[in-house]
Amino acid sequence: MKESIVIKIGGSLLFNEEGKADKEKIAELCKIFKIRKKKKPWIIVCGGGSLAREYIKIVRSFKGTEALCDTFGIEISRINSRLIIAALQEIAYPVVPKSIEELATALLFEKIIVMGGLQPGQSTTSVALEVAEYIDAKELIILTDVKGIYDKDPKKFADAKLLEKLNYNELQSIILNTSKDNQAAAGEYRVFDAVSLQILKRSKLKVKVMSGKDLNEFRKFWDGDNETIGTDITIG
Repeated sequence: MKESIVIKIGGSLLFNEEGKADKEKIAELCKIFKIRKKKKPWIIVCGGGSLAREYIKIVRSFKGTEALCDTFGIEISRINSRLIIAALQEIAYPVVPKSIEELATALLFEKIIVMGGLQPGQSTTSVALEVAEYIDAKELIILTDVKGIYDKDPKKFADAKLLEKLNYNELQSIILNTSKDNQAAAGEYRVFDAVSLQILKRSKLKVKVMSGKDLNEFRKFWDGDNETIGTDITIG
């Protein structure tokens, strides 16, 4: 499936500043997918976003384990996936796959497949990488709430620099230098974590990280008019 791509949608992109599902943005995003011009989304992976983090915060207050917190995050990511399926209507596979085996079945129907988390301890970015590796995808596109990968956290440092191109070693250095002890904690959002780095290394996938907040920019990229936005990651 070398012409297929996988798109990871950060859960934060599906909600507005009040924490409510952003119906208009979801509809507009899915409208772009429906056009399906030069690129066709074969699989979309949704994150949990602010709703998942809110539930996880409450579970932790009840002294729930990180494994339990993970299950909440997974379920919310699957609910977000159902929202996308509803917006895509008949061009989407109607069921959210919960395993690679279920994904294999869904692939037989030639629909856009939308899925969330798979198992505790695994971020949805790791899921997207695993899925892209499984179908031998042409590319993985990660839509997040920042413009790409920075040399440091752009939400904390005003002088953070956007990096247009990265190789694996450079990405690993950035991730390890900005990681904290709770890197694997449920609901902790990073574009990449240790698990996703390992999958990226073995799969040698082509990855682009870009903002999904400005849908006009994403539309241009989707139509092939602006390939230079975001961060391109190459493994070689």
